[in-house]
Amino acid sequence: MGADREGGARRRPMRALAYAGVGAVLLAGCASMPDSGDLRNVESTPRQDAEVRVFAMPPRDDAPPSEIVQGFLEALTSDDPQYATARQYLTGAAARRWAPERSTTVLSGGPDIRVDRTTGQEDTDAYAFTLTGTTVARVDDEQSYTPLHGRYNQPVHLTRDRKTGQWRIDRLPQGVVMGQSDFQRNYVSVDKYYFASNTGDETGSVGPVTAVADPVYVRRRVDAMTQMVRSLLAGPTHWLGPVVRSSFPTGTALRKGVTTLTPDDQNRLAVPLNGKASRVGQRQCRQMATQLLFTLQNLTPTVDTVTLERSDGSTLCTLGEDRAETLATRGSLKQPEYLYFLDDKQRLVRLAAGTTGTYPDPVPGPLGEGLQRLTSAAVSWDERTAAGVSADKAALFVAPLASGSSLGAPVVRSRGKTENDRLTPPSWDARGDLWVADRNPAQPRLMVLEHGSGEQTEVRVPGLDGHIDAVRVAADGVRIALVVEHKDATKSLLIGRIERDGESGGRPVVSVLELRSAAPELEDVTAMSWAGDSRLVVAGREQGGVQTMRYVQVDGSTPEGPAPAALTGVKSIAATADGRLPLVAYSEDGIVRLPSGAQWQKVVKDGSAPVYPG
Repeated sequence: MGADREGGARRRPMRALAYAGVGAVLLAGCASMPDSGDLRNVESTPRQDAEVRVFAMPPRDDAPPSEIVQGFLEALTSDDPQYATARQYLTGAAARRWAPERSTTVLSGGPDIRVDRTTGQEDTDAYAFTLTGTTVARVDDEQSYTPLHGRYNQPVHLTRDRKTGQWRIDRLPQGVVMGQSDFQRNYVSVDKYYFASNTGDETGSVGPVTAVADPVYVRRRVDAMTQMVRSLLAGPTHWLGPVVRSSFPTGTALRKGVTTLTPDDQNRLAVPLNGKASRVGQRQCRQMATQLLFTLQNLTPTVDTVTLERSDGSTLCTLGEDRAETLATRGSLKQPEYLYFLDDKQRLVRLAAGTTGTYPDPVPGPLGEGLQRLTSAAVSWDERTAAGVSADKAALFVAPLASGSSLGAPVVRSRGKTENDRLTPPSWDARGDLWVADRNPAQPRLMVLEHGSGEQTEVRVPGLDGHIDAVRVAADGVRIALVVEHKDATKSLLIGRIERDGESGGRPVVSVLELRSAAPELEDVTAMSWAGDSRLVVAGREQGGVQTMRYVQVDGSTPEGPAPAALTGVKSIAATADGRLPLVAYSEDGIVRLPSGAQWQKVVKDGSAPVYPG
C-alpha cells in the first residue's frame, strides 16, 4: 500500500480540462512528486482560456499520503460546484466539518507541502503535513477581498482507514487555499450595488437614489449569476454596510427550491423571491430591480430586463435598464461634457470631452479670466461650479462657471511655510460638497465645505499614519481615495468610508473610517483618479522600480484587462467612471490622452492639472 521508499515515486493526480460548449475532454498531466521528503510545491495551473473547465479527479486506490494531499489541493482549484470530489479525499467526519465557503486564502504560488517528521512513516496509521506559502490575499465568507502579507502555515493530518486501508485527510484548515494563478482562473470580481444611505426613501427624497458599488469575488464558472443574486440579497459587505442600504426587506432570499437563474432568449431574467418580499410596494420593488440590473449587467451586460416574482409565482414588478437609469445614478452612468485643465496662463480652460485637435476655451466666470493664477482645479459633477487652488497653493477659491460672476474671498487658507506644505488639489462629491486637505505640518487636516461655499468642517480620520497628499472622492459620495505620505517618505493609496454622524452643536460630524490599501504593491504613489465604480487608475513605483501606471480595485485586488500604455513622468491623471472617454494625464510631454486601443496622444504642450468633473 505504501510508496516505494527506495527511490520510487508516485505521479501526482491528473485533472481533466474540458472546453465548455465543445464537449472535448483533455487530460492535463502533472509533474511527479515523491511520497516523502522535506518540501514539495503544488504548482498553480497556468492560467487557461476563460472557456476551459477544470474538473478534479477522485483519489485512486492505494494512493500514498502525499498524493492524497496533492489531489485534494488540486481538487480545490476545479470547477466542482460543491467540492464533491475534494470531499472524497477526506474522512466522512472531516467532510461534514469542512466549510469551503468560509474563506479562500490566496498564496503567491501553489501551497508547499512539508512532511511532519514525527509522523512521516507510512507503516503507521497517521501521517501529517504542513501547508506553507506566502500569503497574498484572503476572500472571506462575505466574498470580500483583503490583501495580506505574511507566511501561511497550516497543518493537515491523515489517517488510514482500518477497513479499506485507504489514506484520507481527517484534520485540515477550514476554507480553501490556492495559488494566485489558480485564483485568477477560478474567480472573478463583480460589483453588486446598494444605495447610499443619505439618498432616497430614508431622506424623503423622490428623486434618483445614488448607487454604490460593493465588489465581491465569485467562482466564474460555477453559476456566477445565481451566486451574485444570492450575494446581493444577503446584504452589503461589512466594510461598506454602515453607509449603504438595500431595498430588499431583511430576510429576502430566492424562493425555496430555486437553484439556478438563467435569462431567457430575450435577455430577460425572472427572479423568484421568498415571502419576505411579497408585500413591497411598486416604488420599492423597482428599486430592488434596479439593484439587480446594475449588479447583473456588471457580470452579464446582455441582461436588460428583470422581473421579480412573489413566493406564489405572481409578478411583483418588471424593470428594464432604461427605467433603472432614471431611478438611480451611479458614476458609470455620468458622461461629462468637458475635459478641464490649466493653460499656460494658469487659467481654467475646457475642451469638449473626447475631442482633440481644437484649441481650448477659457471657462466662463472668474476662474477662466486669468486674474487669479491657479495650480490645480476641480469642477462639480453638474459642471456648474469650479474650485481652484492659487498658484502658491495657499488659498482655495470657488466660483460659478457663469459669465459675469465675480471671484470672492478664499474659502480656505493654508499657513504652510512652503508650497508643498499647503493645499492639495480639491475634489467634489456627489452631494455638491467640496473636499481639500491642508498639508501644513503644524496643522494637517482634511476639510469638507458644504456646497463648496459653506462653513468648513474638519474631517476626522482616525488611524491615519502620515499626512494626506491627495484627495479624490468617489462619484457615490461615500468613498474617498487618499494618497498618504508616511514618515519614511513613501506614499500609499488608501480608500476610506465617509460617515456623517448627524450634528453636534449645529455642525455635522464627518469621519473617514477603516482606511484600507488599494495599491499594496506600490510604495510611491504619484497620481490617481477614479476610473470606474470600484476601480482607480494609479501611477506609482514598486519597491526599487520605475514609475508604472495600472488599474486597481478599491479592495486592493487587480482587475482583469491590460494596464494603460506606459507613460513617463506622470504628475496627474484624469479618468471617467464610465470608461468611454480616454484617460488624460499631465506628464513631461504636457497634457496627453489615451484613446481606447491607441497610444498616448498630445492634447496641448503647455498645460497642466487635467480633470474631468468630480
